[in-house]
Amino acid sequence: MTATGQPATRDPRRLIASDRVIGTDIRRPDGTRIGRIERLMLDKASGRVAYAVMSFGGFLGLGEDFYTLPWSVLRFEPRQDAYVLDIPEEQLRAAPARTPEGTDPATDGAWEEQIHRYYDAAPYWGI
Repeated sequence: MTATGQPATRDPRRLIASDRVIGTDIRRPDGTRIGRIERLMLDKASGRVAYAVMSFGGFLGLGEDFYTLPWSVLRFEPRQDAYVLDIPEEQLRAAPARTPEGTDPATDGAWEEQIHRYYDAAPYWGI
């Protein structure tokens, strides 16, 4: 309830269907395209997005690398209609590359901890 006694309303634009996120560009703060979101990894218990699997490099889908990014390192920038990743290219290229399937974190807790430390990101599970 608001101070006027009216029901509080939510901004409907805060929600987006997962299929609309897949394929969205990931850009640098200056607008330079880095890659795109190929897959989302969800925490089954909480329903929160844990990771985005990003394709990076290559040409027309050939020679691409795939990186699993903690969702917390991305922020949506409406003016660019893209997610922004503010990480130097050298750090991104040195990150552990993974498969496009994105199934890696689900079975490897030590890898999850490593990737959060690598990106200096708060773990989605809240340790």
